Amino acid sequence: MYLHWLLILLSLSFSVEGGTPEQRGLEIATEAEHRDTGFHDSTASMEMLLRNKQGKESTRYIRMRTLEQLDDGDKSLTIFDEPADVKGTAFLSFTHRTGPDDQWLYLPALKRVKRISSHNKSGPFMGSEFAYEDISSQELEKYTYKYLRDEMFQGMACYVIERDPVDKNSGYTRQEVWIDKAEYRPQQIVYYDRKNAKLKTLVFSDYHQYLGKFWRAHVMNMENHQTGKSTRLTWSDYQFQTGLTERDFNRNNLDRVR
Repeated sequence: MYLHWLLILLSLSFSVEGGTPEQRGLEIATEAEHRDTGFHDSTASMEMLLRNKQGKESTRYIRMRTLEQLDDGDKSLTIFDEPADVKGTAFLSFTHRTGPDDQWLYLPALKRVKRISSHNKSGPFMGSEFAYEDISSQELEKYTYKYLRDEMFQGMACYVIERDPVDKNSGYTRQEVWIDKAEYRPQQIVYYDRKNAKLKTLVFSDYHQYLGKFWRAHVMNMENHQTGKSTRLTWSDYQFQTGLTERDFNRNNLDRVR
């Protein structure tokens, strides 16, 4: 918590128009996080469309629950409802501002909970083009930052910043993030692999605002440039401040979540 607010105080001492590229990058990322603070908890439904290089598609239907943690990273629970071969699968993630995240996966076919090793965070999540580290909350302290340039993206004026993962187990050397100047929402992320080759691009679209403050992209499309595969997430039924508590994110109950 102390480190989190120290970073904010340091960044506020510099204008976005001044300072070093590192200072400007940190300030932009800090403002983006600040604008999404205070939602407490949320639930949503999601359709995951998987497409292989030949264009063959498969669809999964998922529910998400998130609990905001102001003194650490957020907690999230992902529940698979369809198709039948993944029904009942549950993924629990406790994100931390510093150090490796805690993540568990319940697989009904094995009837056991599997802990996801921090060494496997770059692996694909349930066969999608999203890695385990992509679906965790993106805490400020997980990266170092650098402002690169201003650039238009899909008609919006954006800051482009580079963020480099602090964790040596990350599957990425760096990421380039387009953040719109109007609302500080991520619009695009380009990921570079451990050889610094372009790996994936994630594009956010169809943003909706909730509670007069919090923006959520209803479509997120991840394209893998090296494999030709893609994954599209389509979100719906967002609800905020539903009364979720720590009890709703218990790893000992993963086999019984509904």
